[in-house]
Amino acid sequence: MAVSANRLELLQIADAVAREKVIDREIVLAAMADAIQKAARSRYGSETNIRADINSKTGEIRLQRLLEVVEHAEDYGTQIPLALARDRNVDAKIGDFIADPLPPMDFGRIAAQSAKQVIVQKVREAERDRQFDEFKDRVGEIINGTVKRVEYGNVIVDLGRGEGIIRRDEMIPRENMRYGDRVRAYVYDVRREQRGPQIFLSRTHPQFMVKLFTMEVPEIYDGIIQIKSVARDPGSRAKIAVVSNDSSIDPVGACVGMRGSRVQAVVGELQGEKIDIIPWSNEPANFIVNALQPAEVSKVVLDEDAERIEVVVPDEQLSLAIGRRGQNVRLASQLTGWDIDIMTEAEESERRQKEFNERSNLFMDALDVDEMVGQVLASEGFAAVEELAYVDLEEISSIDGFDEDTASEIQMRAKEYLERIESEMDAKRKELGVQDELRQIEGLTSQMLVALGEDGIKTIEDFAGCAADDLVGWTERKNGETKKFEGLFSKLDVSRTEAEAMIVQARLSAGWITEDDIAKPEDEAAEEEAEAVGQE
Repeated sequence: MAVSANRLELLQIADAVAREKVIDREIVLAAMADAIQKAARSRYGSETNIRADINSKTGEIRLQRLLEVVEHAEDYGTQIPLALARDRNVDAKIGDFIADPLPPMDFGRIAAQSAKQVIVQKVREAERDRQFDEFKDRVGEIINGTVKRVEYGNVIVDLGRGEGIIRRDEMIPRENMRYGDRVRAYVYDVRREQRGPQIFLSRTHPQFMVKLFTMEVPEIYDGIIQIKSVARDPGSRAKIAVVSNDSSIDPVGACVGMRGSRVQAVVGELQGEKIDIIPWSNEPANFIVNALQPAEVSKVVLDEDAERIEVVVPDEQLSLAIGRRGQNVRLASQLTGWDIDIMTEAEESERRQKEFNERSNLFMDALDVDEMVGQVLASEGFAAVEELAYVDLEEISSIDGFDEDTASEIQMRAKEYLERIESEMDAKRKELGVQDELRQIEGLTSQMLVALGEDGIKTIEDFAGCAADDLVGWTERKNGETKKFEGLFSKLDVSRTEAEAMIVQARLSAGWITEDDIAKPEDEAAEEEAEAVGQE
């Protein structure tokens, strides 16, 4: 009867632990079996291969010693000869295991303590696995919890069946949390770590605001309104771009709500963070103008290749457009993904005048003409001597005050100037030791070859080893600010596509790649497309 009571108690303990830790009962029983195996090894010898089984219905414990079937046994504690094994099981073969039943054993204090540690460890591992599996699928959700403690500015949040952490840099500035406070946060990462699964929460993440609006605005939840982008200066100001898939619904009005009720609910959760709701547009110029609200914009000039835009505002709107400590323009830049340069109408006029004077002086020096002719050419939109040299003659002769002879003379002087510059650059190229074979690369000019030579690039192999970034430069965006890095050809008006084409030519010439290597990706893409069409 005592045995039955012990068995019943074992199952009750397993059930209680499983309920408390919210893990499978079988995992607890398996942990107990492992603990019994370890205790049995301490009695029968650590080298003995022992298996313990616990019947999940009756609680009966069975101990067995496993003996490996071998041709000739050397250690009868772990092995059994094939001949003896076949006396017990005629089908036994080398590599099989024969189970020898062992008598029930009494655990000593040390063995019991050791068994307890094994069970605790196994249960803890199962609990951690359960926590990780439960929360890894909740990345990208808002979660509710209670502040458990604050450590060095980091807030530990009790999530019911786990703990999350809001690090100090993921907290809204000047937000104070105390023990027992209810808190909502965004789950942005769940990682397995040595000390268990770590659930990282954030209240400053842009997606936290997106999820809050999704909860407050049914049209966003239903997919009628989309949030295209978000930029936040946590605790201070934010901009959110929205667009409606239904022309009858105003996306901004829907997000604001009746008397601002919807946006105020989000503002309240974010400790009073001011939110500008902006209509999104697929036209970059319109979108950027909207993003700079409440400032008024007079004119924009886009550079689509560099994703840069110059915005001209009235003098009295400059401080509003820039915002306190540059906040407005920084958030607008983050929201749109464009670099934004803001200038006043007076500054823009001054800059245009400076560019006009520079072009006029260029034409005066290069073509040996007087100031009036240089200014006329600049005012007609010519920006470089190359344009004058290769433009249709009628475009020059059609300028007021110019006849065909004057146009021919100007074009001839432009060509002579370019030839002189080309000759000087070629001489410098040879002086730098840049090999003639590089001249065969289509698109490479003498100016470019000089720039390469000054950087130590003198052979086809040298040029083949370049990347497009080395030639045209690159930009890096960090913390809402863009840093531009110059390339060798940054001042020579070379696009990234042209730079990549020149590098491919060099690699072909150097034998690094073949025409087949270039054509292969296109062929593979065509095959995939054909397969997709076939499946449809």
